[in-house]
Formats: sequence, C-alpha cells, structure tokens
Amino acid sequence: MTSQDKLAGQCLCGAVTLHLQQWDPHAGACHCGMCRQWGGGPFLSVAGGKTLVIEGEDRIKRYRSSDWAERAFCSECGTHLFYHGLPSGDHYIAAGLFPGARLELHHQIYIDKKPDWYAFAGTSQTLTEAEVIALYSQAD
Repeated sequence: MTSQDKLAGQCLCGAVTLHLQQWDPHAGACHCGMCRQWGGGPFLSVAGGKTLVIEGEDRIKRYRSSDWAERAFCSECGTHLFYHGLPSGDHYIAAGLFPGARLELHHQIYIDKKPDWYAFAGTSQTLTEAEVIALYSQAD
C-alpha cells in the first residue's frame, strides 16, 4: 500500500474543500443498503484516515446514520462528502470529489448485499456483512 502526499477535492458548488494530508490510491466500495439508499448506488471512497483538513466546515451538514457513524454533505449543493466512523475517527471520502486522482478499486464490502443489476470489472478483495462486522468488532 503506497501512501501519497496531499490530495484536495471539493463539492459541486465549491463551498467545501477537503484536503487529505496523506492518502492511498486504493478505493473501496460499500454495497450496504444504507450507502445505496444515500447515494443511489454503492459508496465509492478513498480512506482519509484522521488526516482530513476541511475548508468550509460551516457549510457541512452531518447526519448521524447509526450509533457508530455519521455521513456528511454540503448544505449548499448536496454533494456527498464523507462517511465518518465515530469510534475510530476515520473518514472515508467520496472518491468522486477527486476527479484527477488515479485510483484503483481495491476492496468491496457488504458484497453479499450488492444487488445483481450492477457489477465492477476486474477483481478486488471482498468482504461480506458478517466479515465486516467481525473485523470491526476485533478493532475495539
């Protein structure tokens, strides 16, 4: 896994800019029902860890979607910005915010919840819902 230095992306209207001080070119896809309902399809993201710097924080609306996470979007244009895991403090930033970044689909989670009507080309690591829950339960 190679870590790159600094990456910046912004919402559609430019009110919010997210700066990643370090980032990994491996993108992930979440197929859980909540992500699909939130964005109309899988949530494609780049791990931002704890290195996220936000410009325009006053324009961000946060929604507490579960006991362990919140989802954020721009209050001006509605662009989905990130998923924030509360226990870990990690951010998973919407990959579409970085149109110039060269990303590679590295993993897919909640693969057993993915509907049959779409699929990604190539191969990537996959985890089922039970595997994801077990993995994060071990991290506590």
